[in-house]
Amino acid sequence: MRRIAPPLTGTALAVAAAALAAAPAYGASAGGLELSPASVVPGGQVTVRTTACGDDGSATGDAGAVGAGSVGLAPDAHGPGATGRFQVPPSAQPGTYEIIATCTGSGRRITGDLVVTLTPVREQVHPRGSVKTGVGGALGPDPVQTAAGVAALAVAAAGGTWLLHRRARGDGI
Repeated sequence: MRRIAPPLTGTALAVAAAALAAAPAYGASAGGLELSPASVVPGGQVTVRTTACGDDGSATGDAGAVGAGSVGLAPDAHGPGATGRFQVPPSAQPGTYEIIATCTGSGRRITGDLVVTLTPVREQVHPRGSVKTGVGGALGPDPVQTAAGVAALAVAAAGGTWLLHRRARGDGI
């Protein structure tokens, strides 16, 4: 029993650590800042929504990282939470930007990531198939160079075999 206890204790500690590491990620998604769309081209409109400020709460958003400035989030008429909109400036550079909202009543800060791309998501092309690398070496399919390379490899293999054979017999090198 004593030999089983340390591995089981280590396993239990690993499971507990994994559960604790996953808990903050789950809690953050429950009341985070939702950006729609999460990926936008410069000049596009973004809707910001959060339920972290309560049913009738409002918030002030900061989209200054992307160059859009301040955003007001008002209580949503269609459901719980606060909603606002802003436009990404046409001069925005591609990258990931942190958008921040601060609840008016509680002062709670909520963040979300906005990805600015040069190509809209529906127009992005993903590569398919294999890479066409061609056949042959960098110098081309020259038969003389290919024969010279094969001959050099054969001489090296024969020389290496001969040296290993002499060493195994004890003749010295």
